[in-house]
Amino acid sequence: MPNIKLSLAACDYDHLRDLFTGRVKVEGVDIIPMVFDEPHHIFHRASNFTDFDIHEMSFGRYISLVSQKKNEMTALPVFPSRVARQSAFYVRSGSRIKNTLDLEGKRVGIPEWTQTATIYARGWLAETEGVDLRKIKWFQTGVDQPGRSEPSNPVLPPGINVTPVPDKSLSELILSGDIDCALTALPPKPFREGDRRVKRLVRNARRVEENYYRETGIFPIMHLICVKNEVLEKYPWVVMNLFEAFEDAKNNAIDRALKGSHSIYPFPWAADSAELVRDMFEGDMWPYGLEPNRRTIEAFLRFGFEQGVAHLNLKPEVLFAPQTLNIAKT
Repeated sequence: MPNIKLSLAACDYDHLRDLFTGRVKVEGVDIIPMVFDEPHHIFHRASNFTDFDIHEMSFGRYISLVSQKKNEMTALPVFPSRVARQSAFYVRSGSRIKNTLDLEGKRVGIPEWTQTATIYARGWLAETEGVDLRKIKWFQTGVDQPGRSEPSNPVLPPGINVTPVPDKSLSELILSGDIDCALTALPPKPFREGDRRVKRLVRNARRVEENYYRETGIFPIMHLICVKNEVLEKYPWVVMNLFEAFEDAKNNAIDRALKGSHSIYPFPWAADSAELVRDMFEGDMWPYGLEPNRRTIEAFLRFGFEQGVAHLNLKPEVLFAPQTLNIAKT
């Protein structure tokens, strides 16, 4: 029986590289790789046009779709992007905002209310920092380009209002002083270019993020891998074959990062950094599967429901293909 051909759309992650190149094979499947620079384009095409068989997907957009029973795809517990988000708050240098509580009564810009990064960040603000999200004046537009629209239809909680800004970007608004803070996964352009007029709000953000993980077990999941439902209906066996291949590709990438004999990545002390992270995570620094990530997923579902992104209070088990919930072990 010949292999089936399935497209895979994702960004150029090292932990997916071996799937793209064919070094790691998916049993029974020939992968057609589609590598993107920006995940936003994948999310748009996958959720609106079902362009891909297998694809990267925003966690925030996915729980919104699942809660409305509008998902034409089902997730595997495979997480290509994970980023802590206490470092995602940007203010002007010299700002009177010195800590997160100072955000109450201020103007905060976001690219999307349903952006995964902002869901986690607002959850941390409310649950850990004690910030009343209703006391923040929220504004929404693109980071570098104005006019970015909200891709989902959140049911905003009482007291929360988000004002679209059609003619200016977050990068423009933070420099002009029209907003007091930008909360965004992609840093504002001035910050990316080294403009000292914009800085991070949370000092020692790396330390804050590490301590948050140690205290809560939450390591934010930004994106997951989804498979088109019509593929799963026709080829249910593909679920675990894919999961195992993604796991193998990820483990190869971790081995490369830890090898240390030569410069795999163009960053000084990259291998040393990988060793420190491995020790902090007690070995498995990038786990796939539901159970190793239950605390993170439960927290995200709680944040998403409280913020009106998910229309229902979902349980983690409803998110993933059933075959992945009980993985056989040797």
